[in-house]
Amino acid sequence: QVQLVESGGGLVQAGDSLRLSCVASGRTFSSYAMGWFRQAPGKEREFVAGISRSGGSTYYSDSVKGRFTISRDNAKNTVYLQMNSLKSEDTAVYYCAARFSIGEYVHRVNYQYTYWGQGTQVTVTS
Repeated sequence: QVQLVESGGGLVQAGDSLRLSCVASGRTFSSYAMGWFRQAPGKEREFVAGISRSGGSTYYSDSVKGRFTISRDNAKNTVYLQMNSLKSEDTAVYYCAARFSIGEYVHRVNYQYTYWGQGTQVTVTS
């Protein structure tokens, strides 16, 4: 079992930055590929960014590419999402997700992930 706890959300203005953190329980964090998803009101949950278990591979949705950066610190059991140049359309609940992975894969679809956090709200005002 892996438990995920997100933090770092908040209310910001357009153009501001936020860094989300997700801390995972357990001693095998480095065996898990990680991802960030988001869900805006009335919309389906969508992929934002993913990172392989070592951090060597990353992938971003087109909507955040160049503005967001996913990273991880396996020694701290933590994955981060640095969000710069925030826009009002980035407003959503952001979820961290984990999936046990044998290879250096980045998973982009929500059903590929096994464990999910509770989410953290990000609100961007224009």
